[in-house]
Amino acid sequence: MTRADLVDELAKAANLTKQDSEAVVDTVFEAITDALGRGDKVEIRGFGSFKIRQRRARVGRNPKTGASVSVPGKKVPFFKVGKGLRELVNTGNRDDHRPVEAGSVSGGEAEHSGS
Repeated sequence: MTRADLVDELAKAANLTKQDSEAVVDTVFEAITDALGRGDKVEIRGFGSFKIRQRRARVGRNPKTGASVSVPGKKVPFFKVGKGLRELVNTGNRDDHRPVEAGSVSGGEAEHSGS
C-alpha cells in the first residue's frame, strides 16, 4: 500500500474528500515524525510502536576495495509490531506462515519479502 492508496482508503472509509483525507494522513505522519525527532516514543495500541534506536559506531569494509572504513554511530527509526497486528497477520489469509519480524523503517516504507 502506498501513501496515495492510504489517502484513497481513508477518503472512502470516512466519506471525506481526497484533499481532506490527504491532510489527515499528512498530519498523522508529521505528528509521528515530530515526536520521533524529539526522541519520544509513539505507541499505537494493537498496531505497534515507533522509537529511535542508537546504532554504535563500527568498522565496516568497502566491498569494492576491501579496505576498512569507519562507520559513525547514528540514530535510526525503529518499528516494533504490536500484538494485535502480529496476530492478525499470522492468522490471516496468508500463503506462508512465517512470523512477522520487527525491523527498522527507512525511507518511509518498511522492508518486506514478497509472497
